[in-house]
Amino acid sequence: MHDHHHHDHSHASSERIGWAFLLNVSFTIIEFIGGWLTNSTAIMADAVHDLGDSLSIGTAWILNKVSHKQANHNFSYGYKRFSLLGALINGVVLLTGSIWVMFEAIPRLINPEMPVTEGMFVLAIFGICVNGFAAYKLSAGTTLNEKVLNWHLLEDVLGWVAVLIVSIVLMFVHLPILDPILSIGFTLFILFNVAKNLRITLRLFLQAAPSESLRTEIREVLLNHELVTGLHHLHFWSLDGEKHVLTAHLVLASDVSVQQMAGVKASIAENLSAYELEHTTIELEFDDEACRDASDLDHHH
Repeated sequence: MHDHHHHDHSHASSERIGWAFLLNVSFTIIEFIGGWLTNSTAIMADAVHDLGDSLSIGTAWILNKVSHKQANHNFSYGYKRFSLLGALINGVVLLTGSIWVMFEAIPRLINPEMPVTEGMFVLAIFGICVNGFAAYKLSAGTTLNEKVLNWHLLEDVLGWVAVLIVSIVLMFVHLPILDPILSIGFTLFILFNVAKNLRITLRLFLQAAPSESLRTEIREVLLNHELVTGLHHLHFWSLDGEKHVLTAHLVLASDVSVQQMAGVKASIAENLSAYELEHTTIELEFDDEACRDASDLDHHH
């Protein structure tokens, strides 16, 4: 039953990303034509930006499908980490795109140009609707991948709101410099969020503990049994930010019977069940036994 539910969940996530992809690609094409017709470099810049988004949504879609494949001998933990790879690629695309927007916008502060404001206005309304709908579709997602993509789309919505405001103001006031100022402001805001997401993704990618406090908590849970005298080689990492893996060596007093060992195992299984870990490997050792793995930071009795 649980597996079936999970499959439904992953299918929904894939469908959401697919929708966002189709919307974005179609809209990017319309945008390039619109940018050319309105002679607006702001819209052209946004079109290139949207193209970048379409690419990352496309990769996310493919990776999302791959990451739900079952484990096999080559990928014994399954394909969950592929979605991290997707999040990483998207972050890099978004960073590159934002830097490019900066390069475009900063020179325009020096000599701004007037675009066709009516065309900008119409395209902006359209852009807010399309990207808003796609972002709304993806906001139901819980995966890191969908969160990063949601940022892409929200950024587009904000970008279009900026274009809308600028086009309205420019209809009444001759102030072409507003365009680059706004795009720089939004780009900085996005860069900040992308940097944050990239940091989390990179940490998980490099197998850092998904949460320091959770690691400490699990450590206490494992030591919290009268027969357990010590613990070492506690490794806690995450496959994709949602599914975590845990391995540990527990040291037992040397006069423990087989029944008592079974009891320790049962109680640990029960205590760990609350954390919904994807994989756990717990090794039981005795006090007087040498651990076959080299020393490590947790070693103590």
